[in-house]
Formats: sequence, structure tokens, C-alpha cells
Amino acid sequence: MSVYKRSDYLTEKKFHYCPGCTHGTVHRIIADVLQKLNSRENIIGVASVGCSVFAYDYFNFDMQQAAHGRAPAVATGIKRVLPDKTVFTYQGDGDLASIGLAEIIHAAARNENITVIFINNGTYGMTGGQMAPTTTIGTKTTTCIHGRAAEVNGFPIKICEMMATLDGTQFVARTSCHDIKNIINTEKMIEKAFKHQLDKKGFSLIEVMSICPTNFKMSAKQMNEQLKKNTLPHFPLGVFKKEISL
Repeated sequence: MSVYKRSDYLTEKKFHYCPGCTHGTVHRIIADVLQKLNSRENIIGVASVGCSVFAYDYFNFDMQQAAHGRAPAVATGIKRVLPDKTVFTYQGDGDLASIGLAEIIHAAARNENITVIFINNGTYGMTGGQMAPTTTIGTKTTTCIHGRAAEVNGFPIKICEMMATLDGTQFVARTSCHDIKNIINTEKMIEKAFKHQLDKKGFSLIEVMSICPTNFKMSAKQMNEQLKKNTLPHFPLGVFKKEISL
């Protein structure tokens, strides 16, 4: 008996992502949610630089590549020209929380009616495992080999908490994909975020806590345990902002 059918909103190309990486899981969730909510012809995704850039190989609808960090700006332009399209960005933490921080803040402040899917694995996954803006204190990377130190590197940036302070944001939540329960919750939150856009409520962002076994040189099981023990206490899961009346 078949219990799951690959979404028509995914191409037939096999995911290239490293074992344990949850990009593929989130791709599947996005495809399933969008197949439920809208037709392929009405969807446009925007991905910029990082592991997220390969999303256009896997989604079976229109995708636009943006320069590093600029996906929210590109998505803003697309949505304003084509307001009836469902427009979303798919970004990593090295992209959204670093070079693209200005773009995401101002898109949220303007309450652009777009959906942002933000994958946070605490490192620059594509370029060699350097420290990212979201790397937790004490975590070792190729650019902080003794562990991130607040007095040298500053504190990790908490995007959801920051976004929740802006008047323009309508729905902000942080989820994870480290077990089945949280994968199911991630799907619920992503569906709610897209429904916000379809209902013209405005800007929504879902931060998905992820892992990068390759760059942290651990198994997926070890990384998920570290995520639960060391990362989630600093990046608690939950809804940080519900829609407001403007």
C-alpha cells in the first residue's frame, strides 16, 4: 500500500543534498503545501546564494535566482508586479541573516505580502563551514576554531525575535525538522504562512532549524542530539508573532 506519493510540484531530479541535511525535507513540505493551496502556474519562488540556490533544480514551478542576500528585494519586485502570484523566498542563515539582513528587515517593515522560508543550520554550508550570524556560542567552525566567543564574534542573531518587533510582520514562527513531531509542525506552520499570503494579510516568515552534518563532521543522529541539547535552548521553537490589524 502506498502511503506517500511524490508531489507533482517537485521535479524528478534526485536531491543532491548531503546525508542528514533537511533541505530535502523542507522542499518536500513546501511542494506538498503548495500543491494543496495553489496551481503551479501561480507560484514563483526566489532563492539566492548558498545551498538554497539549488532549489530551482527541484521545484516544478517558476523559480528565480537572486544575488546573495537579495531574495526579499527580488520577491518584492515580483509580487508588486504580479500581486496575484504566490511568491516566496527560500534562504539559508548565511544568506538571510548576514549579507541579506537589510533586505529581510525592510521587506518585513513594509509588510510585503510574501512568504519567507528561512533554513537555519548555524553555518555557511556551501562554502566550507564558516561561522554564520546564527552560530551559537562555543560552537567550533572553520573561522572560529576554538568556538564562537561573544567577546570576539558577538552573539548569534535571533531572526524570529527580531522580526517579531517590527510592526509590519504578520506571522513569524520557528520550527525544526529533527523528528517526526516537529516535521509535522513545520508543515503546519509553512501552510499557515502561505495562507496568510493568499489571504493578503502580509509578510510571514518561518525559520526552520536544520543541521549540517558534513561541515560539523558529525552523523545526522549526533547533530540532531546536539540541536536538541545545545541549539534549541538558544533558539526556542514557537510562534513569535501573529497577525495584527494595521
